[in-house]
Amino acid sequence: MGLAAPQVGVGLRVFVYGWTDDDGTRHAGTAINPRLWLAPTPLGELDDEEESEGCLSLPGERFALRRSPAAILEALDVDAQPYEVHAEGWLARIFQHEFDHLDGVLYADRLAPAEARGAAKAIRKHGWGTPGQTWMPGVDRPEG
Repeated sequence: MGLAAPQVGVGLRVFVYGWTDDDGTRHAGTAINPRLWLAPTPLGELDDEEESEGCLSLPGERFALRRSPAAILEALDVDAQPYEVHAEGWLARIFQHEFDHLDGVLYADRLAPAEARGAAKAIRKHGWGTPGQTWMPGVDRPEG
């Protein structure tokens, strides 16, 4: 669905995304130096199925996270041309998730306390975040 440059050791404000809506509409692109505007995040109980997120930074784990239901992405494409995307639903979630990576924020950093405990337990179990340990998406296989 997306991959940010910092996830693969590249210190640039760039992410790529690809998503196909239920109606078959394909959204894909590269966002260079993006800006993101968000609609207010709704309150209420988390839906573990509808709001569950995963990430290559915590391979094999999924936790529910409340995100804004809508976002506007402004960025440059690979030809340095500006573009804007008005996104809702999962595409808005993808933009928020990947944009967070550009600021060094993992989705686990945003979890509600109950979900955060599960994420912290998985991080300790696997030794993620330990100096000297690395995992390269597409090269190394996650444990488990």
